[in-house]
Amino acid sequence: MSPPDKSPDKIGPGRLVVVVGPSGAGKDTLIALARARCSDDPNIVFPRRIVTRTPTADEDHDSVSDADFDACAQAGGFAAWWQAHGLKYGIPAEINDAVRSGKTIVCNVSRTAIAQLRERYANCRVVLVTAPADVLLTRLAQRHRASDGDPAQRLRRDVPAECELRADVVIENVGMPGQGAAALLDILRRL
Repeated sequence: MSPPDKSPDKIGPGRLVVVVGPSGAGKDTLIALARARCSDDPNIVFPRRIVTRTPTADEDHDSVSDADFDACAQAGGFAAWWQAHGLKYGIPAEINDAVRSGKTIVCNVSRTAIAQLRERYANCRVVLVTAPADVLLTRLAQRHRASDGDPAQRLRRDVPAECELRADVVIENVGMPGQGAAALLDILRRL
């Protein structure tokens, strides 16, 4: 892993750990398991995303309308936000104070947001969660979530190539969820 960027205009000294990967890789599952295992550590924070979709059992987020999301974005209420799959996603701006106080923030973001986040945060670490295409398609089909659209088309979405992501760590999430969560926890504890 590269050392933190000490530029005075970047937010630090804490860490922003972004968990990225294709739909169906199991990012939210691994984050939920890691959150449960870190519940007694106030220095590791798992903010809830803001999404313009109704919450489901597969994804832990706060739901808002498009208009409310746009108003929040315009008011500076997001540390980062992006659009994907016809929806809008945001990370609350409150994480900036937590990062400034030295805490580790862990969140699921789009691969398209990584460059923006690396520009803003002194210590941004990228954890790529992935799985073979057949596993991803199976997981997407099991969700039965209408807003996902066609699973094959969702996987073909135009995102940065894996080599462009410059992931600090790659978790091949093909075993039991606890194995991937243990790998994520190991990363969080080594930072």
